[in-house]
Amino acid sequence: MASATFYLILLLCWLPYFAIAETAGRVPVGETLTAGNEASPWLSPSGDFAFGFQELKDNKDLFLLSIWYHNIPEKTVVWYGYGDAPAVAPRGSQVELTVDRGLVLNDPQDQEIWNSAIGLGAVAYGVMNDTGNFVIVSGDSDELWDSFSYPTDTLLPFQVMKTDGELFSRRSESNFSKGRFQLRFSDGNLVLSTVNLPTKSVYDDYYNSRTSDGSNPSNSGYRVMFNESGYMYILRRNDQRFILTTVRPVSTADFYQRATLDYDGVFTQYFYPKASTGNRSWSTLWSQPENICVGIDGGLGSGACGFNNICSLTGRKPMCNCPKGYSLIDKNDVYGSCKPDFELSCNDETQNSIEDLYDFFEINDIDWPTSDYEFYKGYNEVECRNSCLHDCLCAVAISREGCWKKKLPLSNGRVDSKLNAKAFIKYRKGDTPPAVHRLPNSDPSDKKGNPMSATASLLLGSSVFVNLILVGAFGFGFFCIYKKKFVRVHQGESTMETNLHCFTYKELAEATDNFKEEVGRGSFGIVYKGLIQMSSIHTVAVKKLDRVFQDGEKEFKNEVMVIGQTHHKNLVRLIGFCEEGQHRLLVYEFLSNGTLANFLFSNAMPNWNQRSQIAFGIARGLAYLHEECSTQIVHCDIKPQNVLLDQNYNAQISDFGLAKLLMMNQSQTKTNIRGTKGYVAPEWFRNKPVTSKVDVYSYGVLLLEIISCRKSIDVEMGGENYVILTDWAFDCYRSEKLDVLVEGDMEALSATRELERFVMVAIWCIQEDPALRPIMRKVTQMLEGVVEVAVPPNPSPFASSMN
Repeated sequence: MASATFYLILLLCWLPYFAIAETAGRVPVGETLTAGNEASPWLSPSGDFAFGFQELKDNKDLFLLSIWYHNIPEKTVVWYGYGDAPAVAPRGSQVELTVDRGLVLNDPQDQEIWNSAIGLGAVAYGVMNDTGNFVIVSGDSDELWDSFSYPTDTLLPFQVMKTDGELFSRRSESNFSKGRFQLRFSDGNLVLSTVNLPTKSVYDDYYNSRTSDGSNPSNSGYRVMFNESGYMYILRRNDQRFILTTVRPVSTADFYQRATLDYDGVFTQYFYPKASTGNRSWSTLWSQPENICVGIDGGLGSGACGFNNICSLTGRKPMCNCPKGYSLIDKNDVYGSCKPDFELSCNDETQNSIEDLYDFFEINDIDWPTSDYEFYKGYNEVECRNSCLHDCLCAVAISREGCWKKKLPLSNGRVDSKLNAKAFIKYRKGDTPPAVHRLPNSDPSDKKGNPMSATASLLLGSSVFVNLILVGAFGFGFFCIYKKKFVRVHQGESTMETNLHCFTYKELAEATDNFKEEVGRGSFGIVYKGLIQMSSIHTVAVKKLDRVFQDGEKEFKNEVMVIGQTHHKNLVRLIGFCEEGQHRLLVYEFLSNGTLANFLFSNAMPNWNQRSQIAFGIARGLAYLHEECSTQIVHCDIKPQNVLLDQNYNAQISDFGLAKLLMMNQSQTKTNIRGTKGYVAPEWFRNKPVTSKVDVYSYGVLLLEIISCRKSIDVEMGGENYVILTDWAFDCYRSEKLDVLVEGDMEALSATRELERFVMVAIWCIQEDPALRPIMRKVTQMLEGVVEVAVPPNPSPFASSMN
């Protein structure tokens, strides 16, 4: 009896906890939340999402009714109430779940700010669920309203966008009013457009999925899906998929994910680690468009930035800067419009000449393509400049295959390195322009802050002899300072400019403490760690090339320029070079996590997700070198020692382009083998032409190393005999023993289909016949699962027939 009484008491004690577990995330009718009273928000069962009031960053007495990620410090908002305006409420406002109207938000004076407008039906309860969706449910268990059906700027996994669904950007990071950008799913197409805010009229789109098919409606887009695996795609009516997530997404079990139309107009899929250790921040998985600065090119509207503003790209994100002589109309809106800090007038009643009134700032590769009002064919830079100077309507002149004259307001401003243009921006001499951000390619001779102005005043009061000395000294100093700003290489009649720094040997010797700390060595030379003072102190890797062609200065510089013009997140960035006497050195950014070899072949096996992301990164980098560069680059020495890892363990390929430098002093025979034992493609030994397929072979070997965390040739695996990884991996695949290949790695084995796909792709890459190997673009598609991977044949049929 005592025993029964004990268990009854125990059961009564646990009943509240059972009730909480069963009703976790559930909100009863009549429940309220008050803005600013420190009350707990309504949490989802896991605690991942919260519904309630978020304090605005720029006003501590205003609060946004919203849903956010509760378990991360940033408290990232993924939804907020919006009617005619965002559901922003003063301190003391209250939101209540009512039986007849759903969610109702009232201010402290009981004036309604926002409601969920549920329509017909009596509310039984609300649920904040683990997908981030707040659902209002009737007594018949029907869903009367849910936040997923009324998205603002964000989509979440499990969320579906139906026909005529849309997202809108915020005005700025802290201003939740509707911004100038819209994502909508209309007529089967997913479209990004700019919007006229007062009228809400939509301008021309700057991204279009083109998934509508008028001739075959069953092939048209039907839904935008964000599935539980983290893939975003457009589902067609015939159940085919148009993949939006162009890279393999990370696991939703280990990472929070969202897709947001940011206030800068870029639609981006992000991920954030759930684990509390390591680097915890939102990282980009993919985004559209690739370059919004040049993507927006309509006749109406201001473009990616405001009127008279200039858009430049940093990574995939746009930055906006007013040109010199202009300043922001709204100091808090860096993406907004700029106004001239002077008056451009046609009614100057002055005795001064026009040359005394106006001058120009000169900037390279800038344009406002939709602001032209006149074009003079055949005009050179001097003629173009003078024409604008004497035209009172002309605000800017662009010298590019003639002279393009622009009028205010300037729209669609962008930096574009492909323009090969020079902009002359007019300003009034009597109006001193304020200090503004310098654009990435602004001319060093800009008048603002130019040391020439101070020197000129000094020259006016000096003797001729002193003047000559000062002019000579200034000229020499000017040359020394700006010699390092960029490198110009003549190629026939054209001139190519890059942002590479030309260092002296002495500078690099001092930067590396006389080449003291060696951090690596390979086929091309030894790498040293150093510190370089440029705009700030940079840690760099300085590579001394010990076998590069010692003659042919022009050929060396030309090849370095080709390397310097490659820009990809999976390639190590070249900062500069030294070509001095017999010394040839290259200066790269320094990556803190060392080589992939150290990462893979250490005692502890890295986790499968990191390894798979590294495999994707290397593949994308090689695809860029082979197919997207203006000049194709074949690496010829892909191996884990030539793949470096940044602070977030993103893979970056190093030493690309150096094989051609090495081969400058070689004969043109086909027997000069490049590469490293274990990674060298068979055609190197067979007097066959060498193509980009040699990199595909090496990548296949490297992919097997990433899968198994074993070296391509490993003595330890076979006692006294060398064990060849490629042969062993094919045997494991053929005998269906992939668990042996990954040594029982449970994380890899839990992703069985992906593991098998990776192994099959690797076997296709290491085929003896180069014609059977896929190109790197297809390799990336097969890895991502976008393209089906066929069963691969024996990669070494000739060798097998000899056994």
